[in-house]
Amino acid sequence: MRAALPLFAASLLAGCATTPTNANPQDAFFDALAARCGKAYAGRLASDQEADAEMRGKAMVMHIRHCTAQRIEIPFHIDGLGPDGGWDRSRTWIVSRTATGLRLKHDHRHADGKPDEVTLYGGDTADAGTATRQTFPVDAESIAMFERTGRSVSTTNIWSVETTGTGFTYGLDRQGRHFRVAFDYAKPVTPPPAPWGW
Repeated sequence: MRAALPLFAASLLAGCATTPTNANPQDAFFDALAARCGKAYAGRLASDQEADAEMRGKAMVMHIRHCTAQRIEIPFHIDGLGPDGGWDRSRTWIVSRTATGLRLKHDHRHADGKPDEVTLYGGDTADAGTATRQTFPVDAESIAMFERTGRSVSTTNIWSVETTGTGFTYGLDRQGRHFRVAFDYAKPVTPPPAPWGW
């Protein structure tokens, strides 16, 4: 009887040791991004499709610029694609909490700060995902926008965002389309200027 008690206690302690501190993978994912708030990282194009040829070899920076308990804003900067041949600062990824999960939206603006014709598109998570990867199928609002602007090819988009101990990856997938940009957490850089219009 005496030997059984220590074994029982040990099994309880072992169970506690393996229990994750944050059992909700979406909360863990959001918190992992927020923990890097204010930091910027160098990256690169990590896919190889002709549609993205102009991005190949370009310097890229993602900046986890602003965070609240409900929303994280991540500008994505690309060198050499701006109107003057400089940095393109038109894109900001916005990850926010919803009542049922997480939402990804894309804020696109012109150099004068005005919103692009196609902006604030994205989608909500359809499942719990993992603490390191979340996917966002296109939402009805975005489908309507794509159809209205002649971009019906985008009505089956699924976006993904990954954050691991080593880096951040943003992706877009649909039939025949595979886009990835990857950023290395071991390569922090000086935070860039604000994205256009912010």
